[in-house]
Amino acid sequence: MSDYPHFQLGKPRFDQNTFFGRFRHFLDVIDPSTLFVSEKRLQDSIDLLQRFKDGSLPPGVTNEQLWKAQKIKQAIIHPDTNEKILMPFRMSGFVPFGTPVVVGLLLPNQTLMSTIFWQWLNQSHNACVNYSNRNASRQNPTSAFVYGYLGAVTSAVSIAVGLNVLIQRAKGFSPTTRLLVQRFVPFPAVASANVCNVVLMRGSELSEGINVLDKNGNVVGTSKVAAKHALLETALTRIVMPMPILVLPPMIMANLEKLPLLQGNPRLVLPVHAAVCLASFAFALPLAISLFPQTSQIFVEKLEPEIAKATDSTIVFYNKGL
Repeated sequence: MSDYPHFQLGKPRFDQNTFFGRFRHFLDVIDPSTLFVSEKRLQDSIDLLQRFKDGSLPPGVTNEQLWKAQKIKQAIIHPDTNEKILMPFRMSGFVPFGTPVVVGLLLPNQTLMSTIFWQWLNQSHNACVNYSNRNASRQNPTSAFVYGYLGAVTSAVSIAVGLNVLIQRAKGFSPTTRLLVQRFVPFPAVASANVCNVVLMRGSELSEGINVLDKNGNVVGTSKVAAKHALLETALTRIVMPMPILVLPPMIMANLEKLPLLQGNPRLVLPVHAAVCLASFAFALPLAISLFPQTSQIFVEKLEPEIAKATDSTIVFYNKGL
């Protein structure tokens, strides 16, 4: 069977109802090779997809060519604004541009200022990626992004600094244990900041509701109950997503640093640390994202009465977001 199924414009190439399908999809999304696509190839890809849409494809065009063209366009062009996304803030740039930040977050023996700097830089990078890849089909006030950013930075810095102070004052820790525990501080700081960001940026959904759809993709109403479920699921996703990136490297490095090679060559610690972070980022991130389907379902009986009147379906669907 061909690895390239029949082309469907705007649809994912892989089955999103399975974990493996979602995993392969997100590997495509974060593929850094699209960062090096030339302007000509981008324009050729856009033209090819437009000709498919118009029904004027030249003979001999394959499904593989169409899927690759769509991958290139989706990696570079914003679907709502049709403008190019700046390279550092594309999803395909998340790993190469985000890895140095992760390395900085996980550096041992952080000072107060370095802790603040790396937490601020991480949240700033996340905010730029989120804004650049936002849903621009509906107008969201800029203030929501500003509040989300400020809330994320404040919570990340406060928790990271607070935990470091508590660890330093803990009398029962040996210097080795204290250093090991400190390496895990970035995860609760980043996870809490991510949740804070979701609540502040999407809090309006709780009062306004979100669209729910039937199995054919038709909107059957707007639900505040579904919005509550969507925010809870998104918050859980935001907690799980940084876990492999910020938990695996400290565990791996704690064991690697015991090896004679690194103990005898301290200069190798930083490059090895960077390689471990890169590997965790590149492989564990899509695994974590793939755990949760983008679209969730809920029984109609749990939603508002007007939605039950608008559809004969017993189950409806909603997009929870990332």
